Amino acid sequence: MAMRQTPLTCSGHTRPVVDLAFSGITSYGYFLISACKDGKPMLRQGDTGDWIGTFLGHKGAVWGATLNKDATKAATAAADFTAKVWDAVTGDELLSLAHKHIVKSVDFTQDSNHLLTGGQDKLLRIYDLNKPEADPEQIGGHTSAIKKALWYNDYRQIISASDDKTVRLWDRASMTEVKTLNFPLSVSSMEYVPEGESLLITYGRTIALYNSSSFELIKSFEATSSINSASLHPEKDCIVAGGDDFKLYKYDYTTGEELESYKGHFGPIHCVRFSPDGELYASGSEDGTLRLWQTAVGKTYGLWKCVLPDELVSENSDAIFNISSEIKA
Repeated sequence: MAMRQTPLTCSGHTRPVVDLAFSGITSYGYFLISACKDGKPMLRQGDTGDWIGTFLGHKGAVWGATLNKDATKAATAAADFTAKVWDAVTGDELLSLAHKHIVKSVDFTQDSNHLLTGGQDKLLRIYDLNKPEADPEQIGGHTSAIKKALWYNDYRQIISASDDKTVRLWDRASMTEVKTLNFPLSVSSMEYVPEGESLLITYGRTIALYNSSSFELIKSFEATSSINSASLHPEKDCIVAGGDDFKLYKYDYTTGEELESYKGHFGPIHCVRFSPDGELYASGSEDGTLRLWQTAVGKTYGLWKCVLPDELVSENSDAIFNISSEIKA
C-alpha cells in the first residue's frame, strides 16, 4: 500500500489563490509567493510554507505573482490596472506600473532590470525598471486577453498564452511574431523549463509537452477532469497537475501513467508548481489555501519528519508522520 501523503497547509489568504511562483535556491533556502483575489500577495519560506510577509498596496484581486531568482524582488499583476514591483526583503513597494486594463502576468529578466507584463488589454509590455517613467515597449497581436507571458530563449524572445486559443512566440529585437501554436480550447496554463528545453501547456483535459526550441509536441496526456495548471519536475521524472475536481495528479514523464492522485483541497486547483529542488510541489486553490506536497512521500524534508516504527515497515502499513506544526500565517 502506498504511503499516505500529508500535505502542509498554508492558511492566511481569505479568497481563492490563483497563481504561485518559487524563487531560485538562495543562501537562505528558496521562497514562495502567492497571488490571491484578496489583493494581498504573500511571501513564504518555500520548503516549510512559513509565512514571511504580505505585500500591501493593491486595490483589487492579484492575478499573477513572481520572484526574481535570488528572491530580492517580487512583482505582482492585478485587477487594479497595475503591475507592482516590491522589495522582497523589506516588503516595500518600489514601483507601480499603470496599465489600461487588468494585468494577469509578470516576469522578470534574469538580471531583474526588465519586467514583462500581459493582461486583458491584449498587449505585451516591457518595462525598463531602471527608467520606470519611460514608456514601456509594446507588442500587439493577440486578439483576446493574455493569460501568461514569459521571457524565452535567453531573453531574446517572449512567449505568451492567450484566451484567443494561441500560444505565440515573439522576437524581442524586432518585436514581431515568430511562431504561433493553435489550440482547440483556451490555454489554461503554460510553464517554460529552459534547463529541460520544455514547454508545458494545458488546455481542457490535455497536458501537452513541447520541445521549447523546435516546438514539436513531445507527448500529451489526457486527465480525467479539466486541468487548470501543470508543472514538470526539474529532473523530468514526472508531471503534476490540478484542476476542477479538487485533486492533484502525478504522471510518469515517460509513460504518461497516472502514478498518484490526492484530494487535498476543498475547491478547484488553480495553480501548481514544483520547488526548484524538485523535493515538493505547491498548489493553490479556490478554497483560499496553499498546500505543499512531497514529491517522494515519506522522505524527511522541511517539516516532514518520517518516523519508521522499526528498521523496516511492513508492506501494508502506512509510515507514521509527525508534521512538526500545522502552519498558521
